[in-house]
Amino acid sequence: MCIVAAMAAKSVKKPKPKAKATPSKTAKRGPPDVVKADPALFDPLTPGESADALRTLMEHPRMSSMAKVGRYRVICTEPLVVKPPHLLAGHRLARVVAYDYSADRAVDACIDLDAGVVAHITVDRSQPMLSRDEEALAVSIAMIDERVRGKLALGDSLQSTLHYWGRIASDLAFARRSAAVTFGRNDGHASLVVVVDLLDQVVTQVVPAELW
Repeated sequence: MCIVAAMAAKSVKKPKPKAKATPSKTAKRGPPDVVKADPALFDPLTPGESADALRTLMEHPRMSSMAKVGRYRVICTEPLVVKPPHLLAGHRLARVVAYDYSADRAVDACIDLDAGVVAHITVDRSQPMLSRDEEALAVSIAMIDERVRGKLALGDSLQSTLHYWGRIASDLAFARRSAAVTFGRNDGHASLVVVVDLLDQVVTQVVPAELW
C-alpha cells in the first residue's frame, strides 16, 4: 500500500505558474500624438498641386458630364489635414469646391495628392460662397446695365458683392446661382441693390436699398 501511494504521489504534476500579462503594443504606444504631425501638410497648395487636384477630380466618373460641358467654376482649392487615427493622416490632401452651372449643383471633394485619387466626394444642391472671379463678373455685369447706370446717384460706388439665394420658389435666384451687388455712398449708406444671374450673366433685379 505504501509503494502504491508513493507512485501515485509522483504521478501528480504541479501546475505551471501563469505567465505575467504584458501590456499590448497599442497600450505601450498610446494615442497618436498630433504634435508630431508634419507641419508641411498645412502649407498652401502650390499651383502644380492645385492643378493636379483639379485634374484628378475631373477624371472621376461622377464628374465626366461636368468636365465635358465645361460650364463650372472652381470656388476654392485649399490644403486639408486630418488627424490620426484616420487612414489619410499624414497624406498631402487638397479640398476642391466647385459649382456646376450646367446642372445647378455643388461639388465638394477631398483629393489625396500622394496617391492621385479622389478620397471623398459630395455632390448636392447646396450653394457655396462666391469665388473671386464670380464676384468680379457680377460687378462687371451690373456696371454695364443701363437700368443700373440710370439709377446710380452722384457719388455712389460699389460697396459689396454677396452671394444671393432667393427665398421663394418663384424667385429666379431660388434655383440659379446669383449675386447681389450693392452700391451706395462713401458714408456706408446703401442706395441700390442689383441681383445678377451668373448663369445667363444678366441683371434680373434692380431694387432701391430702402425697399430691399
